[in-house]
Amino acid sequence: MNIIPLPAFRDNYIWLLHDERHAVVVDPGDAQPVVEALERLQLSLSAILITHHHPDHIGGLAALLSRWPVPTYGPANEAINGVSHPVSEGDIVRLAQPGISLRVMEVPAHTAGHIAFLADQASPGLLFCGDTLFSAGCGRLFEGSPAQLAEALARFAALPADTRVYCTHEYTLSNLAFARAAEPSNPARDAYQQRCETLRARGEPTLPSTIGLERDINPFLRPHITGVIDAVTAQSGQRPVDSTACLAALRAWKDNF
Repeated sequence: MNIIPLPAFRDNYIWLLHDERHAVVVDPGDAQPVVEALERLQLSLSAILITHHHPDHIGGLAALLSRWPVPTYGPANEAINGVSHPVSEGDIVRLAQPGISLRVMEVPAHTAGHIAFLADQASPGLLFCGDTLFSAGCGRLFEGSPAQLAEALARFAALPADTRVYCTHEYTLSNLAFARAAEPSNPARDAYQQRCETLRARGEPTLPSTIGLERDINPFLRPHITGVIDAVTAQSGQRPVDSTACLAALRAWKDNF
């Protein structure tokens, strides 16, 4: 099975999973890149996965379903037109074509019903996390709370280090600029930034990342680290009482960075 990013809009990625004949897409905000890829690779669409209701993740759904009326899996706690199979925490999505099973994780924070899809029987594991986790960053809290975000990120951080992280936006370099402010001393982050700058200069994606890498460089997975706490304290003028408070302060800081 192959997994490739389809660029959409300014910085979205629609992930395409495919074998020699069949494909699955994740969060098709725009139908056109999907149609073009399917035609170029001579593939037939067999299923669609949706993580949350924002237009840049579902905007192409109606057009794709009009041409390929395939099973569409999305969050049970969000009303999304076109989702034929609402799924919740612990549900297993078995896709015979291209041959993968994914476990549903409910991770409300960015939106109230946001879900992620995890292929944890694969080696390495595959995490399709929508807008909850980005490389070196995380999603804004539009509908959820800092406590929900803390729980979601802790669940991701507990996954095996080699789990591949398929985020849905190319935000990595801008996130790394904030990460440098949020944790001034982090050699692993600095080395990663150099690598990402090289990739982007060649027009290549920085994704997927891995959970192990994110644990090392992503300040939103590191609110318990002294360097991050000190930076938040210096910026806000108040030392956070715990890691959730530190995470909330980080998110508020990033919102206005």
